[in-house]
Amino acid sequence: MEFSILKDIVVILALSTFVNLVFTKIKVPTIIGYMLTGVIAGPHLLALVSGQHEIELMAEIGVVLLMFSIGIEFSLQHLIRIRKVVFLGGLMQFSLTSALVLFLARFYGLSWQSALFIGFITSLSSTAIVLRILQDRSEISSNYGRTVLGILIFQDIMLVPLILFTNILGGETVNMGQQILILAAKAVGILAFVYVGYKWIIPWLLHFIANRKNQELFLMSIFLICLAVAFLTSKLGMSLAFGAFLAGLMISGSDYSYNAFGNLIPFKDTFTSFFFVSIGMLLDLSFIGDNLWLVFGTLALVLIIKTLIAGGTGFMLGHTLRGTVMVGMALCQVGEFSFILAKIGQEASLISDFYFQLFLSVAVISMSLSPLFMMVAKPLANQMLKLPLPKFWVNGLFPLQEIPLPDLSNHMVIIGKDIRAQNLAFLATNHEIPFISVAFDPGLVREKQKKGEAVIYGDAMNEPILEKAHVDKADIVIISVGDTIASLAITEKVRAMNKNAYILTRTKFTEEMEDLYHQGATHVVPEKFETTIELFKQVLKKRLVPTQEISQIIRRIREDHYGIFRDVIPAKNNIFFEELPEFEINAYNIEDGAPIVNQSLKDISLRNNTGVTLLAIKRENEIIEHPAADIIFLAHDCVYLLGKPEQLEKAETLLRSLETDK
Repeated sequence: MEFSILKDIVVILALSTFVNLVFTKIKVPTIIGYMLTGVIAGPHLLALVSGQHEIELMAEIGVVLLMFSIGIEFSLQHLIRIRKVVFLGGLMQFSLTSALVLFLARFYGLSWQSALFIGFITSLSSTAIVLRILQDRSEISSNYGRTVLGILIFQDIMLVPLILFTNILGGETVNMGQQILILAAKAVGILAFVYVGYKWIIPWLLHFIANRKNQELFLMSIFLICLAVAFLTSKLGMSLAFGAFLAGLMISGSDYSYNAFGNLIPFKDTFTSFFFVSIGMLLDLSFIGDNLWLVFGTLALVLIIKTLIAGGTGFMLGHTLRGTVMVGMALCQVGEFSFILAKIGQEASLISDFYFQLFLSVAVISMSLSPLFMMVAKPLANQMLKLPLPKFWVNGLFPLQEIPLPDLSNHMVIIGKDIRAQNLAFLATNHEIPFISVAFDPGLVREKQKKGEAVIYGDAMNEPILEKAHVDKADIVIISVGDTIASLAITEKVRAMNKNAYILTRTKFTEEMEDLYHQGATHVVPEKFETTIELFKQVLKKRLVPTQEISQIIRRIREDHYGIFRDVIPAKNNIFFEELPEFEINAYNIEDGAPIVNQSLKDISLRNNTGVTLLAIKRENEIIEHPAADIIFLAHDCVYLLGKPEQLEKAETLLRSLETDK
C-alpha cells in the first residue's frame, strides 16, 4: 500500500520547519512561512505535493479547530456584548465594500452581475488568519479585537445568503421568499440550540464525563462536541467553521472550558498550519509574472478600499484613531470563504477563468501580507498621532467622559487591563488603598467609571497619560501588560518621571527580566516562574514540610533565580539601603486581644530573640519614630520592623507565638 499523503505531510513539515527557523531568526510571522512553504511545494512551482485535496481536507480541520478554540476563549457573554458590532458594523463594512467594488469592477468591463459578485467575494476577510494572529497576541478580547471578531462573524453568517444569491445571479430560478423563510427558521433553530446547549446540556455533559476521571475520554468528548455541532450546522447550510465557533461558545460556559482549551491547542496549531500551506499552494507564479501590473494594481486597489472601509466602520463604531487604523489593517485582506464563492461563481459563468486566476492571485497575496500589516498597524498609528489631526479624529466620535481625578500622592498606579490588573484594583478598593488605573480599553474604562473607580483611558507609553495618573507622585507603580516592548517602554518612562517609585512589573518569561531591571523596574515577577513556585509550594505542603521551612525554601529559590538580575537602579536618596541591600522593612498589625497588647518592647525582647529592629509604630494618625524600650504596645498599632528576610520570619513567628501562648 502506498501512503502518498504521508510523503506529502513529511515534505510539508520538513519545509515548514526549515522556512520557519529562518523566519523566526529574522522575526517574521510564521504564518507567512507556512504560506511560502505552500508556494514552494505547490503544483505551480516544485510540485512536491501530489495529494492537494487531502491537504485541503486537513486544512479544513485546522480552520474548524481554530474557530472552536476562539469560541471557547471568547464566551457567549462577550458575543452578546458585541451584538451591535456584529450586525451594525458587519453590515456597514460588507455593504459599503460590495457597493464600491461593484462600481469599480464595471471599469474592468464586467457585467453588473459579475461586478456585484466580485464585490461579494472582495468584502469577505480571512477569519482564520486574522483570528489566529489575534489569539497569538492575546488580543481577541481587546477593544479593536472585539470589533474585528464581530465583523468576521457577520461575514461568516452572510456566507449562506451569498451562496443563494450567487446562484440567482448565475441565472438559477429560486423561490426567494421561500428560501428567506427557510433561512430565518434555520437561524432561530441554531440560536435556540446554542442557548440550550450553553445553559444546560454541555455543562451537565462535561461534568458527567469529567467525573469519570479519564483524560482520554474527556478529550474525545471535546472533539465529538466540536465536530458534531460543526457537522450539524453544515447540514443546515452554514460553514463548518461557523458551526465550530458555536460549539466553542457552548463549551465556554462550562467550568471545564479551560481544560478543554488547553487540550485543544497542540491539535489546533498543527492542523491550522496545513490551512496556511494550502493557501500558498493556490498561488500561480506564472500567471502573476504574465500579468504583473494588473495583479499588483488590483491588489493595491483592494487593500486600500478594504482598509479605508473597515477602518471607517471602526471609526463609526467609536474607535479612536489608533483603533481605526488597527481595525482597517486587520480586515484589509480577502478571505478564505471567498474561495468557496469564487468557485461557485466560476461554475455559474459569473467570472471567467482569467478573472478567477486574478482573484486567486490577489487573495493569496493579500492574505500573505496580512501578518505584516497587523504587525505595523500600531507603529503606523503612533506616527499618525504625531500629525496635527482634528481632535475628533484622534479621540473618536464617542470620546470617554473626562472624570475629575484627585491630586493624589503616595498612591498606587495600576497599568494594564488584564485580569491581574483588575484583581489588583478590586483588592486595593476593598483595602482602601488609594490608586489610579490606566487601561487601553474604552469599554472596560466606561464600565469601571460607572462603578466610581479612578480609571484613565489611554496608552501608558504616552507621558501625558502617566502625568494624568500622577505617576511622578506615586510610591508604587504596577505594570501588568502582555507586550514585552510596551512593558520596557512604560517602565523606562515611569522611572524617568519618578526616581523613588517602587515599580513592580509583570513579564511572561525569565529571559525578559534583565532588560526590565535595566530599564528601572524595582521588582519583576515572571508569570510562568511564579506559577512553578506556587506548584512546588503545594507539593511541599503535601509532603508535610513545616510552613516556616517552606517559606525559607521558596525565599532561597527566588533569590537564586532573581540574584543574577539585581542590577537595579537605586533611589538616590536611599543610601542606607544601597549599602544594606539584603535588609527589608515589614509592617505588622497588632490585633484586638493579642497578648502583646499592653506589653513593652523590653518585655518581649524583640531584638535579642530575632535580630530585627523596631523602626517605628503607627498609632492612629501618629508615627512614633525610634520607640523607647519602655513603650507600651496598643491594639491597632502597626509596627515597622527592619531586618533580613530570615530575621523578619523569626519576628513574625515570635509575634504569632505571643498571640497563642497565653
